[in-house]
Amino acid sequence: MAFSPGTKGGKMEQFPAWLFAPGIITLRLNRFIIPIRSLPMTPLIRVGSICAIVLCVLVLSISPSRSQAPPRLMIQAPPAGPVILTPAPGPAPRINGPVVYGCRPGNPFLYRIPCTGSRPISFSAGNLPTSLRIDPVTGFITGTAPVKGEYVVALRASNRDGSAERRFRIVSGDRLALTPPMGWNHWYAHYWRITDSLVREAADIMVAKGMADAGYQYVNIDDCWMNSAANADPLRIGPLRDDAGNILPNKHFPDMKSLTEYIHARGLKAGIYTSPGPLTCDEFSGSYGHESADAKQFAAWGFDFLKYDWCSYEGVVGGDHGREALVKPYRLMGEILRGQNRDIILNFCQYGMGNVWEWGEEAGGQSWRTANDLGIELDRIFEVALKNAEHRAWSHPGSWNDPDYIQIGYIGDARAGGGGLPAPSKLSPHEQYAYMSLWCLMASPLFYSGEMGRLDPFTLNVLCNPEVIDIDQDPLGQSAAVSMTSDSTFLMAKDLEDGSKALGLFNRGKSPAAVTASWAVLGFNGKVSVRDLWREKDLANADREFSASVPPRGVVLVRLRPSAH
Repeated sequence: MAFSPGTKGGKMEQFPAWLFAPGIITLRLNRFIIPIRSLPMTPLIRVGSICAIVLCVLVLSISPSRSQAPPRLMIQAPPAGPVILTPAPGPAPRINGPVVYGCRPGNPFLYRIPCTGSRPISFSAGNLPTSLRIDPVTGFITGTAPVKGEYVVALRASNRDGSAERRFRIVSGDRLALTPPMGWNHWYAHYWRITDSLVREAADIMVAKGMADAGYQYVNIDDCWMNSAANADPLRIGPLRDDAGNILPNKHFPDMKSLTEYIHARGLKAGIYTSPGPLTCDEFSGSYGHESADAKQFAAWGFDFLKYDWCSYEGVVGGDHGREALVKPYRLMGEILRGQNRDIILNFCQYGMGNVWEWGEEAGGQSWRTANDLGIELDRIFEVALKNAEHRAWSHPGSWNDPDYIQIGYIGDARAGGGGLPAPSKLSPHEQYAYMSLWCLMASPLFYSGEMGRLDPFTLNVLCNPEVIDIDQDPLGQSAAVSMTSDSTFLMAKDLEDGSKALGLFNRGKSPAAVTASWAVLGFNGKVSVRDLWREKDLANADREFSASVPPRGVVLVRLRPSAH
């Protein structure tokens, strides 16, 4: 038990000791913090010392010369080591992931219900459109997307330990990606070394390690799956196209249709990559002059996502970065994909040129990169996020600003020639929690780009916290508003569909910092309940503000709800 960070009615409030860093018990009155662990270690002396301190605190609390501070809640920073904050999933079912899903009428439909809990789990779906069916064992919903309209479905999951139900809206119409897409992309782990077997392995691990149960859906191939005219790997060299003009995969990808079927059989979706230019960024075959044929080929193979990377199109436009020159190739591919009999998410990768967030949706995209490759500036995640958040007005369902992939765990060095072999991330544990928190508060696409075969418990705890992911997948689709509190600290506040708010308190400095959010700034009146999202624990009700000691390069992430009491 620890004494509270505040006072109420002249008496000390009591809160559980887990609100503080492990091993530290403190007494706090107004601005005074006294660490008990620093007292003498002889038991009798220690007890006597504690009693003396309590007596002093009580005297101070009733002294007429000191004004009473308003009640407030403050938590201290966690330790600096790689502490796993996310509780392990319980045995009872818990349905995760989005609560709304967009599709186009008449196209193939595939959705894997993300659900933790001890298997076997029995799944059902009430009010499911007649063109769809659910496998009660796997929880896969398949079939044909229904006619235009909105369908409210009751997803259910049960096992011997309990049951869960979740409202799920299927919106059949013109828009896809009604929540930010989630998945894995090979680039920052494997670069030009990618193979069919590594992609299949990623799909298997996404299921086996629980990522699919947290809501990750896409298994995406980046560059280097095609042939190149010259490459260090002879198996990647060959004709770029056949006599009919069809793009040719290299020998590491012997059967693309078989690969997507393998991914789909696990309830997941498959993604692919190309460029509007004649060559990709690594000088493999691009789509210039073959846009329609390639889009049809991708759909026939069964791909569900396309990353479209500017690359050598720079030579096509001759350096012209006028709005029309920038829009043209993306609008063309957007129109072609819309005509396929398959839902294919389109991601623009052109580094934010021409304020792509202003026209990306109109050009047919669902997400667009807002800056350069993050792999070469991972030491600037806070600055990249703050810049991305400036474009928050263009974030909404079906329209997502993409600041690049989540690069934690084992990743290659993007600065190394040809992409380095995967090695442990150089980001501190605090930075990794901050990284994921920033992306979720901004409603960014969540694509992990580390080596799936070396996922460790700490990395999974950062990637798979369902309450943190709920902030990213909230159906309002809002990107958080930023409020700077000092040169090194800032708040990010995000409205959520149920009337609550997500709040991130960030510190990009090198030392711990106290950060405070007042209810006046956030639009609250009266008491507010505070929940620590990373620990999935309710803290307490707070009256006028919330304060935290935020670790260096770290975050405290909470969800705030007006209290009924």
